[in-house]
Amino acid sequence: MRLLLHICCAPCAIYPVDVLRNEGTEVYGYFYNPNIHPYTEWKKRRDTLEQYANDIDLKVIFDEGYYLEEFLRKVVYRESVRCQYCYYMRLGQAAAVAKRGKFDAFSSTLLVSPFQDQQLIKEVGETAGKEKGVPFLYRDFRPGFKEATTRSKELGLYRQQYCGCIYSERDRYCNTRKKRR
Repeated sequence: MRLLLHICCAPCAIYPVDVLRNEGTEVYGYFYNPNIHPYTEWKKRRDTLEQYANDIDLKVIFDEGYYLEEFLRKVVYRESVRCQYCYYMRLGQAAAVAKRGKFDAFSSTLLVSPFQDQQLIKEVGETAGKEKGVPFLYRDFRPGFKEATTRSKELGLYRQQYCGCIYSERDRYCNTRKKRR
């Protein structure tokens, strides 16, 4: 099977790529993440993935656009459901690329993080797959999160401390919510 794997960052790609390859799946990566802010963060994640992909001989399609405004237009005034919009932007685009590239299915490294909403990713991925005409491969890759974290540190890969969007950066680093209470 040829699978297009949407990749949010190199550390999150480690476990899914290994598992899928060990199962005999031909994996191609796809980097499209309009949610990542600021641009310097986006660039670090993109460059780290390129380095890692070269090291493990993983072909990756890089969408070089920085679409922050599109992401913000989708989520402003919808902050409480921002992840749903974010998942749909990324998985919908991955599904479209998978369809054009005649891949058998697509999936995402978002499924490795215990901090992401697995059920919502599954629902959004399946919806995007039906709309574009290519199946979404749902796999719970969370059991490999700690292993991937350890390996990414051993490899010296850049590791971010938040999912990427400006809201998650705020939630990670700013204590304003605690101060309001």
